[in-house]
Amino acid sequence: MEAAALRTAEPWFDSPHESYKAIWADTATDAEWGAGTPFFYGRWDATAQEHAASEVAQTNDEAAEVYAASGAFDPPATRTALAALSAPVLLLVGELDSGPRPRVAEAAARLLPGAELSVQPAGGHYPWLDDPVHFTRTVGAFLDRADQPTAAVGTCEDVDDAVEGLAEG
Repeated sequence: MEAAALRTAEPWFDSPHESYKAIWADTATDAEWGAGTPFFYGRWDATAQEHAASEVAQTNDEAAEVYAASGAFDPPATRTALAALSAPVLLLVGELDSGPRPRVAEAAARLLPGAELSVQPAGGHYPWLDDPVHFTRTVGAFLDRADQPTAAVGTCEDVDDAVEGLAEG
């Protein structure tokens, strides 16, 4: 609801707001999911609407059901594995995104040695749609820095070890 509060000046705000509340209360019907969709985008324009219309076809319902299922997360094991990761990491979050909010992404970045956080102005959950130029410049610049020989780049083995630590935890 923190992210929704940033959108009160949007011309479409009033109509989908109740639906958005139902989404976050985990009581939303399919119709409410559809009605609350504008809140997931930084701009509710033709590009966002086209993307939203294709969302159902892009969703793996079986995976979505188990994604955050009981027992799916082991925070201590995850923190340990992330602290051991030496690969450069970019966390790019939209300023208007509700999941994660920029402050949450900042906390996640603190768990990763050498992580870089970038908050895309006016971006939502799909920042590449909201401002493709800003998004590609940010990611491109990060990849250019990560490609430098002086960067602390982890190996595939580092990533394997981190993933194995998550699996064992």
